[in-house]
Amino acid sequence: MVQKALTIAGSDSGGGAGIQADLKTFQELNVYGMSAITAITAQNTKGVQGVFPMSAMEVYEQLTSIADDLTPEAIKTGMLVNAEIISTVAEFLTTSRWGKLVVDPVMIAKGGASLLEEKAVQTLIDCLIPLAYVITPNIPEAEALTDREIRNKDDCQKAAEDLLKMGAKHVVIKGGHESRSQSLYATDLLYDGTRFHEFKSPRVSTPHTHGTGCTFSAVIAAELSKGHTVYDSVHTAKQFITAAITHSLGIGNGHGPTNHWAYHAGMKI
Repeated sequence: MVQKALTIAGSDSGGGAGIQADLKTFQELNVYGMSAITAITAQNTKGVQGVFPMSAMEVYEQLTSIADDLTPEAIKTGMLVNAEIISTVAEFLTTSRWGKLVVDPVMIAKGGASLLEEKAVQTLIDCLIPLAYVITPNIPEAEALTDREIRNKDDCQKAAEDLLKMGAKHVVIKGGHESRSQSLYATDLLYDGTRFHEFKSPRVSTPHTHGTGCTFSAVIAAELSKGHTVYDSVHTAKQFITAAITHSLGIGNGHGPTNHWAYHAGMKI
C-alpha cells in the first residue's frame, strides 16, 4: 500500500519552505505527497517580497478534488493566511474525517514577514487547534497562541499544557528559537497529556535554516501516515531536520534552505 500525505499550505517560490519543502520531505520518506495551495508567495532566501492569497473557495475546491479520489492517511497545515481560509479548512477536515492532522501554526517567515493575519489567530485557536492530532509551534508561535512568555523549560511545559487544553491531542514545541538562552542544544518538547519527552541535538550555527519548521512537521505527517506513533514520528523528524541543517546546501544570499537530501543520504550526526 502506498501511504499518502496532504499538505495545505503556501507556495514558496524559492523552494525552501511551504508546499515545496513539504513535498520534498514526503518524497524523501517514500510517501506520496499531495497539496492544496493557500497562497502564492514571491520569496527567496533574502525575504518575502509578496503574498498573494487564494480565495477560500479555491482552497475548498482543491480539497474537494483530493477527497473525490485520493484520501490521505495524514494531513499537515502550514501557512493558512487568514480567518476565512482557516474556517474553510477546519470545516472541511471536520466533515471529511480524514487521517491524522498535524498543525504547524505558521505565523512569521524566517526573515520576519507576517504570514498570518493577526485577527486570524483566534480563529486558528477556536477552529483548527481542536482538530489537531499534533501541533508543532516554535517558541514565538507558542507564546503568541498561549499569551505566555517562554524563557525556560518550565515555561515551555506550561505552554504545552495550555495548547493541550485548547484541544490538541499532542504538542511539540520546537526549540530552535531558544537561542536567547544561549543553550548549546536545540531541544524540542513533546507533551502527550501524560508525559513530557525531550529531543535534543547540538545547536548548529548557520544562516541556512529556511523551511526548518515546515520540514519538521512534514516529517511527522509522513511518519504518521505510515502508522508510526507520535513519539517515533517526532524522533525521526528530529533526526531528519538535524541532518538537513548540519549538512546545508549553502545556497542563496540570506536564510538559505535546509538540505532535504541529507537524511536519506545518510548524512547524520
